[in-house]
Amino acid sequence: MPVKIRIPTPLRKLTNNEEIVEVKPGTIGDAISELQGRYPGIKERLIDESGGVRRFVNVYVNEEDIRFLQNQDTTVKDGDEVSIIPAIAGG
Repeated sequence: MPVKIRIPTPLRKLTNNEEIVEVKPGTIGDAISELQGRYPGIKERLIDESGGVRRFVNVYVNEEDIRFLQNQDTTVKDGDEVSIIPAIAGG
C-alpha cells in the first residue's frame, strides 16, 4: 500500500490535475523527490533556496505538522496520508 499525497488545487496544474498522487514509503524528502521526478517544477513550489519547506507551505503526515516531527526526515510508511496545504493570508 503506497503513501498517498493530497495535492492542493493551486499545484494540480503540475500533476495533470491529480488530487491524490501515490509514492513509495520513505521520508517526506524522498516523497518530494519522487514527485519532482514525475512532475518537474513541483519541488521549487515546495522547497526554498536553503532546502527547507517553504514558509507558507504546510505539510502534514496523518494530520501532524512535519515541523513538529522531523521535517523532511519524517518517515512515511504504507498507508500514510500526506497533505500539502498552502497557507492563506488575508486581512
